[in-house]
Amino acid sequence: AYHNPAEIEWRLDDKGQRAQAVLKADGEAVESGGIGTMSKSKNNGVDPQALIETYGADTARFFMMFASPPEQTLEWSDSGVQGAYRFLKRLWAFAHEHQGERGPGAGHQTSRQADWSNAPPQQRQSRREIHLTLKQANYDLNKHQFNTVASACMKILNALERASGAAKRDRARDTTDAGAAADSIVAEGMSVLLRLLSPIAPHITHELWRELGYGEDILHAPWPEPDSAALEQDEIELVVQVNGKLRGNIRVASTAGKEAIQAAALANEQVRKFVAGQSVRKVVVVPGRLVNVVV
Repeated sequence: AYHNPAEIEWRLDDKGQRAQAVLKADGEAVESGGIGTMSKSKNNGVDPQALIETYGADTARFFMMFASPPEQTLEWSDSGVQGAYRFLKRLWAFAHEHQGERGPGAGHQTSRQADWSNAPPQQRQSRREIHLTLKQANYDLNKHQFNTVASACMKILNALERASGAAKRDRARDTTDAGAAADSIVAEGMSVLLRLLSPIAPHITHELWRELGYGEDILHAPWPEPDSAALEQDEIELVVQVNGKLRGNIRVASTAGKEAIQAAALANEQVRKFVAGQSVRKVVVVPGRLVNVVV
């Protein structure tokens, strides 16, 4: 006979590992059947109402979107549901911390029209990360890859938490301009995150959108689009080869010309070691990708 998972409890061994499944009602031992297809006849389904009452509808929606691509079978995981719940709790806590620091409506006043040119490189990189993630998420959304859109929301929150932490450190060092830049990134990034997440978790995003002062109804907000200016890089990383073999990496300004790139490659410590005592015949630069030193 099949028993619903809600009727079962696990007894643990001395190491805290699951040892034996038993019925809650009478303690009778039962055998775990492993993973199988949910079925009414088998009584092995998950009650959605119980899930919603425990974690909320947004958690249930986020987990089901995140756990699997639409074309694949979803493998149910209680730990996955709890992970989705923790993510939404983090978002809620971060939003209210941000509201407390910036005040209601601050996010609404901050947009891509802000002057980002004077922002520190680290903050510009954080903004670039957010807009790169948004660009990929919009592409995935058009392909109905909702699981990677949910994953993108988690990446954006991670980036926002790092930017917020940088703002606190900058203020502690009395670098007000850097802290203000981080605040602007957080305000803009939150507006991006809430709109991107809204089809998946509509209730929490609607509430936070209003509380943070972005507007009364998130449904009336335009869909977020990446800012092309934010996607530009100050520096790029290039692979360096000697006679076609990987020997290291260099970072150069994104606007660096061929001569500057060649000079940076030849000055690289690893390159110098492998060309020592030999004549460099030529240096081949493949823009945006690699430098090959031929000896």
